[in-house]
Amino acid sequence: METGNYSTVTEFILAGLTDNPELQVSFFLLFLGIYVLTVVGNLGMITLIRLSSHLHTPMYYFLSNLSFIDLCHSTVITPKMLVNFVVEKNIISYPECMTQLYFFSFFAIAECHMLAAMAYDRYVAICSPLLYQAIMSHQLCFWLTLGVYILGFIGSTIHTGLMLRLFLCRTNMINHYFCDLFPLLELSCSSTYINELLVLFLSAFNILIPTLTILISYIIILASILRIRSTEGRSKAFSTCSSHISAVAVFFGSAAFMYLQPSSVSSMDQGKVSSVFYTTVVPMLNPLIYSLRNKDVKFALKKILDSRRCS
Repeated sequence: METGNYSTVTEFILAGLTDNPELQVSFFLLFLGIYVLTVVGNLGMITLIRLSSHLHTPMYYFLSNLSFIDLCHSTVITPKMLVNFVVEKNIISYPECMTQLYFFSFFAIAECHMLAAMAYDRYVAICSPLLYQAIMSHQLCFWLTLGVYILGFIGSTIHTGLMLRLFLCRTNMINHYFCDLFPLLELSCSSTYINELLVLFLSAFNILIPTLTILISYIIILASILRIRSTEGRSKAFSTCSSHISAVAVFFGSAAFMYLQPSSVSSMDQGKVSSVFYTTVVPMLNPLIYSLRNKDVKFALKKILDSRRCS
């Protein structure tokens, strides 16, 4: 790697989601509202699961961890994104940019594998209901969750470590609203071949492996549901999976569009739009999806509200 007379950039300017002044205020209010709903929804879900004893099951254990990941994932990105709409130049220092890249990668990877763990939980619940408590023990749930965070740690450490070895000197303008992998690689004056290769490899591993796990789980689940004779039984089984399927489709669809293609083909403007879904919209939707269509969550909320009124 030649160093030459490169002058490494010490701070960057984030281009933001749009440069149209007429849209700045509208976008600021829109994404501020989304972020408030994300914080309230995910904190509310975590608190509700902790306070309600009948929600202390493997399904809700994973859901509380998903809510934690969504809350952190959105918080890493959205506050800095909102700054873009109210200042002329949204400046971020090199250490702040690398820190944002690290934690963004960590929580994005963790969410991929957490959704896969939740699919396995649904597979056991529907295909082996009598053995559910024995299979989905506290120990297994703990180790699955720990594995999710370890994979997030490994992936984010590799991505950020490889980014730190590059000379980012081409320009100080990042064509994105946060420090993401491909926009940063475009600023490099040194070879990015290894980085791009590992981005595609790790993205394939962290997107395709969980996707295949989820797909196989639901193929087996569907076969089991179709063997249920009663219409009510089939409807109940489908309802326990529909929320998870909705969350998976939006998250993996937008993430795959961004990362499972070469950077030369990828359009950053299109990438920004897909990024909005998995960095801001999905973290807001998940608690809504899992609460509005879930009788257990509604019952737990009603019970807590009634006890507060009585006290």
